[in-house]
Amino acid sequence: METNITIPDEVIINKIYLVRGQKVMIDRDLAVLYGVETKRLKEAVRRNIARFPEDFMFEMNRQEFDNWRSEHVDVQEDKQGLRYAPFCFTEQGVTMLSCTLNSPQAIAVNIRVIRVFTRIRQLLMDNTEIRLEIEKIKNKLDNQDKNMEIVFRYLDELLEKKENPEPRKVVGYRLKGKSES
Repeated sequence: METNITIPDEVIINKIYLVRGQKVMIDRDLAVLYGVETKRLKEAVRRNIARFPEDFMFEMNRQEFDNWRSEHVDVQEDKQGLRYAPFCFTEQGVTMLSCTLNSPQAIAVNIRVIRVFTRIRQLLMDNTEIRLEIEKIKNKLDNQDKNMEIVFRYLDELLEKKENPEPRKVVGYRLKGKSES
């Protein structure tokens, strides 16, 4: 049943934004990918709002919307097309959209989008593992630096003692009748 959808990963990745600390896709980008009008997508979501809790979908507030528009929308015509704050769909929300928009294209696009989200998550996990390894190496190097400081401090103390030797006590037996000189 899978429709052959040839959307490059980069196109989908470029439509994933960070809003409220979450990776999301906005309604109008999803509508284009699914081949429906944004208005119809929003209507379908509102008719099935129980399927979209806050962690699946939320609407940008005015400040988020203004910031997002200034960062991501360059063309004035595009800004005019964005009069209302968009719905933001998390990965789970995108999955739920395929149940709501039950067309072959929506299902095929949804599969593609979920695969991209999964790939991004895997890349982030791999990146995190590399960062942890680098952190371990840094900690080891920091400890080695501290140990080297201690070694050099001891060497400095030994050199000082060698340059300024303390008078040594005479060690040995005393013979009767002989005085110390």
